Amino acid sequence: MELLFYHLEQATLERVLPDLLSKSLERGWRAVVEANESEQIEALDTMLWTYSADSFLPHSTTNETLSEDALKNQPILITDKPENLNNANIRFFIDSGEVTTHQGYERLVYIFNGNNEPHLKRAREQWKAAKAAEIEATYWQQNANGRWEKKA
Repeated sequence: MELLFYHLEQATLERVLPDLLSKSLERGWRAVVEANESEQIEALDTMLWTYSADSFLPHSTTNETLSEDALKNQPILITDKPENLNNANIRFFIDSGEVTTHQGYERLVYIFNGNNEPHLKRAREQWKAAKAAEIEATYWQQNANGRWEKKA
């Protein structure tokens, strides 16, 4: 398992997350997006339906009433629950979650807003916890052109 930290400075979550989710689906992976509250789940749900005029990302949320079978068949599931309800290969943390407690994924991605001090502090805590748990973690930061550079 690998853990990638994405430090947002130039672009917003609304620009970055759809691209990362699209790449995950292209690999044939299922994805979980872990938000930290119900309102954020709803905002992410709306964003994935409307981020592009000519496409959308197939997804559902745990705020919806779905059968267990329907949950398992979701390519992308947005949730505030720690379980892997759709048997995802990759889990995205949006300024939340305990990255060291999620086993069974091929990749974990922690996305945080570098312009928000509580989010930055939380990301630093998660980085330290990952290193202490000997999880292979890399840190990616946007350069002035908005491209991702591996910093650690």
